Amino acid sequence: MFVTILILGLVLGGTYALLALGLTLQYGIARIMNLAYGELTLAAAFVLVALMQGFGISPLLTVALIGPVGYVVGSLLYTVMMKPLVARSSGGKLDVDSILATFGLLFLIQGVLLLVFGPNFTSISYLDKGVTIFGVTVALNRLIALGICVVVGGALVIALATTRWGLALRAVAQTPTSAPLVGLDVNKVARQGFALGTALAATAGATVAMYQTFSASGGVVFTMKALVIVIMGGVGNVGGALAAGLLLGLVETFVATAIDPGLTLAATFAIFLLVLLFRPQGLFGKA
Repeated sequence: MFVTILILGLVLGGTYALLALGLTLQYGIARIMNLAYGELTLAAAFVLVALMQGFGISPLLTVALIGPVGYVVGSLLYTVMMKPLVARSSGGKLDVDSILATFGLLFLIQGVLLLVFGPNFTSISYLDKGVTIFGVTVALNRLIALGICVVVGGALVIALATTRWGLALRAVAQTPTSAPLVGLDVNKVARQGFALGTALAATAGATVAMYQTFSASGGVVFTMKALVIVIMGGVGNVGGALAAGLLLGLVETFVATAIDPGLTLAATFAIFLLVLLFRPQGLFGKA
């Protein structure tokens, strides 16, 4: 059972980590708490299903293309919807305005998804044949999803740590008021951070569609789990978000396998409350 929990937990945790990484970038760099994050994730999942069922396009091809498309969508959202909020913000006003604005965006996207795809649960059958690893049979699509999350998440972490572009993102995240003193365009970098977060949400949504059942009304669950992971890992802590995502995947898999599948969400929020009470800076944040 231990190996089963470990492998399946890592698969689920990889998706969670990618989700949380995107929300971390949006809040850490753009200072925008995006409550429509889960709906953007689901939109990408439905796009993958529609392209496969309607046009026979391989999900792997869709996954390769959905990230850049998500980046463009995120950039447009920031320019049209978020930039005016940033321009008029003062003090903590941006936090409140962004929450209210994205709360409305949540219902707009959800309504469109319900209108186009309906309220029923959706899934696809794609590379679901079993592969045996250490005596445990795992569906191939789950392993592919984990591989995608590891490659995308790992590449981004390396880019953030080793490139000038990553240095600019980290500088704005840490000291937005001082960044202009070294020639950085804070608004441009914030737009890039928000767009990159949307691209990660889209990629995570595409991987979710490869092995999970989902519905148009389930976006709030993805948003809440991403938020829980961001808090657990430490707000703005990229490495912490990745580690917390993997940890949450393992915990949920353990609860579902060893106790009761109906208690997974309760376990998630129990951990969230404990972290807020005893480690408010996050499990991997600085004290």
